[in-house]
Amino acid sequence: MKLYSERHGIRAPQEKTYSINRDMYSLLLDFCKRYKKNLTHIFTLDCHHDFTDSNYVAFDENGFSTRIKIRIPSLFRDNHGSISIPQYGDEYNQYSLLDLIEFFAQNIKDISERWNNERYRNYQTIDCQDSSDVFENFQKEINEVFSESGLLYELTDEKIIERIVENSPLTAEIEKSFVSVHEKGTRELLKDAVELYKTPNPAARQDSVEKIWDALERLKTYYTTLDKKNSSEKIVNDMANGNDRFVDLFNAEFKTLTDIGNKYRIRHHETNKIDITDIRYYDYLFNRCLSLIALAIQYLV
Repeated sequence: MKLYSERHGIRAPQEKTYSINRDMYSLLLDFCKRYKKNLTHIFTLDCHHDFTDSNYVAFDENGFSTRIKIRIPSLFRDNHGSISIPQYGDEYNQYSLLDLIEFFAQNIKDISERWNNERYRNYQTIDCQDSSDVFENFQKEINEVFSESGLLYELTDEKIIERIVENSPLTAEIEKSFVSVHEKGTRELLKDAVELYKTPNPAARQDSVEKIWDALERLKTYYTTLDKKNSSEKIVNDMANGNDRFVDLFNAEFKTLTDIGNKYRIRHHETNKIDITDIRYYDYLFNRCLSLIALAIQYLV
């Protein structure tokens, strides 16, 4: 539920960001820690209670810490080697925290806890279950932190974190349209390009643009019974519905995108190519290329 100032429109607009500051980091890590016991099926500690001479199951904290140190080596730790919240001034890798969230999302399972004796309650034992209904609660809480703090990320039903690009032409409908692309190579390039585009790490931006340009070039040869020139002409003519003005428009756009791919450091990396100096340009380039491909796909036969 929205708070008073949100309901009445008197709160300053929330700043949207991909940068996880210390406070956001603290909240997200805290939610992960709350669900550690739901990883007991992986990190099982068999214990014995001497007084009652009975066995019980607990969460193996040391096993968890060691596994995460290997699995996510750049996750921030304090001077004692414990997974911790960065202090002000500490350097940290925010994408390692997103890795940790995905690790939890992909591995947590339902548990039940019970006392050995309702009267004396000497210890609790953890019973692990095969179901993962708990993921829905975890997903909801993580996404609430993302939303409330203005972080442009989302933990999806596929249990991975994707970045949110506001006002992007990429929609679920466009992604679904890829299924209609019968040529396997083009379809796989489009799928890979979108996955890289959604990846939180900005290092994937360049790769996503390279993949979408590869998909554009392969699309030109979609009709394998024709050579590249005639295949491209058929795609453009079908898009234009026989209208010469739109033939000129789409031919010009295909040529412009081809020139961009050749002149800038997108598909080729020779020293004479123009470097893309601002990471924000990658989103523009990706979406411009995607827009033409998404339109062309609708006319493929």
